[in-house]
Amino acid sequence: MSNLLSDVRSGNWSSTPESGAMLVFLHGFGSNEHDLGSLSEPLGLDLPWASLRAPLELGHGGAAWFQITTPGVPDAAPVQAATAAIWAWIDANVDPATRIIPVGFSQGGLMASQLLRTRPERVLATTILGGFVLGGAQPADEIIAAQRPAVLWGRGTEDRVIAPVAIERTTKFLPEHSTLTARTYPGLAHGINMDELNDVRSHITAQLDLIPLGKS
Repeated sequence: MSNLLSDVRSGNWSSTPESGAMLVFLHGFGSNEHDLGSLSEPLGLDLPWASLRAPLELGHGGAAWFQITTPGVPDAAPVQAATAAIWAWIDANVDPATRIIPVGFSQGGLMASQLLRTRPERVLATTILGGFVLGGAQPADEIIAAQRPAVLWGRGTEDRVIAPVAIERTTKFLPEHSTLTARTYPGLAHGINMDELNDVRSHITAQLDLIPLGKS
């Protein structure tokens, strides 16, 4: 892994946004940092954003947060290393008072959940799209079980990429550790559609409205 993840950023990038929050896009296996930034326009949130490149190079422009060994049951150590790499990027590039809104797809959705499960005080609105959570306890699981932070988990009814064991684990974990908005999208495979983006917008906007004035 490199010392610091590379990224692409929005034209209105700021480490201290007036809203007090910023989006962090986390792509899926085999994709790259240029993927999810395209969601910013249809989301229409006018928030600064950064889209991070995963640390594991796969060739042909693709990257991953961790290798796939047993589908749906990733090894914990590489996931934890990737989580630490994301936090290192955030610590280096984002003001400590700014809240993070992680939006992750597939493997990136797992990474979004990892940010919540490790440093929930920095996370405003976790968004997991076509993703799942890691098995085994994480450092802040007891904290979020008590606080029940807002999480959106969206997935297509025709998604055959994410292993059933991972869906079962996530279905059990999230209601016990969050204020969960769970959505399924009929006919959607392993992807993102406009109905899902509308739900993402509503989810994030509701949490932005809770930031006290002058908090930025």
